[in-house]
Amino acid sequence: MSAQGNSLPKRPLGKTGLEVSILGMGGYHLGTVEKQSDADRLVHQAIDAGINFFDNAWEYHSGRSEDLLGNALKGRRNDVILMTKVCSHGRDKKVAMQQLEESLRRLQTDHLDVWQVHEVVYWNDPDKIFAPGGAIEALTEAKQQGKVRFVGFTGHKDPRIHLKMLSHNFAFDTVQMPLNCFDATFRSFEQQVLPELQRKGIAPLGMKSFGGSGEMLRNGAVTPREALSYAMSLPVATTISGMDTPEVLNQNLEIARGFQALDKAAMQALRDRCHAYSGDGHLELYKMTLKYDGPIGREQHEFPTEEQLPL
Repeated sequence: MSAQGNSLPKRPLGKTGLEVSILGMGGYHLGTVEKQSDADRLVHQAIDAGINFFDNAWEYHSGRSEDLLGNALKGRRNDVILMTKVCSHGRDKKVAMQQLEESLRRLQTDHLDVWQVHEVVYWNDPDKIFAPGGAIEALTEAKQQGKVRFVGFTGHKDPRIHLKMLSHNFAFDTVQMPLNCFDATFRSFEQQVLPELQRKGIAPLGMKSFGGSGEMLRNGAVTPREALSYAMSLPVATTISGMDTPEVLNQNLEIARGFQALDKAAMQALRDRCHAYSGDGHLELYKMTLKYDGPIGREQHEFPTEEQLPL
């Protein structure tokens, strides 16, 4: 990890040769910012503070997140490592390639630094993705065309689904997953997936350090500093955090600047303290419910969306 004084440390992005800030900006929360001018200021503030990894996805807020970020990055595209996600949800390569073109247009760029398969959360997702003509072929073709530099996948439901994806021995560059002090003892991505990524030299991208929407903080089990410090102390390239206001951005930057990883004893102390809360997953709703499963994915798998569920 490289850092100087009070600057924002950087870490290698796996084997890609890139270095990323240990704190990344999440794309979903950016899409909740009401005005483009406010999104511009937030993105520019983040870049000026040293954040260089920007997350997004084709389907976030029906494309609004990508539109906001694309406009905000005018004149700053070369300052960032730009990642978005393909949201084919089991559909074929043709759909994936179409989504890539739409993402490039919204983000106002001719290439992505990282393109990931979004929300691999259903047991048959790996089978669909790796089927002949599936989305995995789009990742390969996009790389060959120079429209994408590096590829990966994301998911938040069950570490065994991640392991099923990795069992195909495809040359993934990145894998994104929830990593926090609650995950450590319940359906743990930290315990089951992270060691496999280290073995393969794939860059781990952490997310949901606060539980997705701050569930872990509102419960009072941990503070923002403890939660984010735990997540960033893991062997990850970056921890992606949703930051939709300057206040939240500054809070996270204060923790990340000049960051020093927690030692093993401090990490274990946080795991032990959270253990009583984490045994049933009620503060990791992305593992236990449909709350964090996007509507397009639900529709593709013939699950009802929130609007279709009975009151």
